[in-house]
Amino acid sequence: MTWLVRLIGLVTLLLLGASCGRAAGPAEGSGDEGAPGAARAGTPAAALPAQAPAGGALRIAYSDWPGWVAWEIALQKGWFKEAGVEVDFTWFEYVPSMEAYSAGKVDAVCVTNGDALVTGNGGAPSVGVLVNDYSNGNDMVVARPGITRVAELRGKRVGVEVGFVGHLLLLNALRSAGLGEKDIQIVNVPTDQTPQTLRSGAVDAIVAWQPNSGQALRELPGSTAIFTSADAPGIIYDLLAVSPKSLAERRADWVKVVKVWDRVARFIKDERNLDEAVRLMSARVGLSPAQYRPLLSGMFFLDLAGGMKHLEKGDGLASLHGSSKIVDEFNVKNSVYKAPLKVEDYIDSSLTAEALAAGQAP
Repeated sequence: MTWLVRLIGLVTLLLLGASCGRAAGPAEGSGDEGAPGAARAGTPAAALPAQAPAGGALRIAYSDWPGWVAWEIALQKGWFKEAGVEVDFTWFEYVPSMEAYSAGKVDAVCVTNGDALVTGNGGAPSVGVLVNDYSNGNDMVVARPGITRVAELRGKRVGVEVGFVGHLLLLNALRSAGLGEKDIQIVNVPTDQTPQTLRSGAVDAIVAWQPNSGQALRELPGSTAIFTSADAPGIIYDLLAVSPKSLAERRADWVKVVKVWDRVARFIKDERNLDEAVRLMSARVGLSPAQYRPLLSGMFFLDLAGGMKHLEKGDGLASLHGSSKIVDEFNVKNSVYKAPLKVEDYIDSSLTAEALAAGQAP
């Protein structure tokens, strides 16, 4: 769908979409509304109270990306209760989840590292305390039949939503083949319209993420994914981003949440649990397990040990710090915001480190 972003004023919010890397959910599930530790389906941001009661449930906004849908496993299996932390997960489409966070309706939001910077620049800073995953193939450059390599895009028309994370992926794809933007014709196409644009022949290739990238491949027989996020691992990280105020006041509880995530990630990564994990996750988004299972192969879940490696400071895509600096430079270059941000303020590895030191949950 085309997102009309309304976060902080029309111009700023249209730019918010400029780094959104996640599609909205195809359906709203049927969680237990209002129950602590349960997902409330499709709750409008305006309906949520702006201030949480002191010591009440931690309010977390999540949306349709496998790395965030995975929280459903912990919700359904009662792992937060076992950990001694009260949570209130609220289900949103992606951009409204950021709206809710920016309006102070929730304490934390599931968001990409690039979008955390955008919302922060708009007046709602956050701290990434946990790395859920990185995209590992779900974001793609898909070319029409006859084009099988990035190098063959020279002189061709490529449909991409300019300023979005797909644009950043495209730049990496071109660089891998010794090309630059000047070597292709960029056509600005909303991500949700990329499948039909490729099918119509209006462009020679498109850039999109699941489910749009998969739709493009299905609808145009012979089309090929010639570059994916698996070719640039770390270009898109998915985080749990917490408000600095809530983190300062409830740090011990957030450490418990981080420990629950470790249990979720290890559960999914164990092949013996995969059928149950897919069943719980697919039900959240209204898909069958068979429809949902392929989406898991296009991303890489990170338990705490794996996440800690990416939380270490570095300059390349293997580091969340390095990746976020690259996205920050991209955002400034594409006028998403004017001045570079202090990326270090948006990342706190200490909760993951503390949870690891405390040992694994059952």
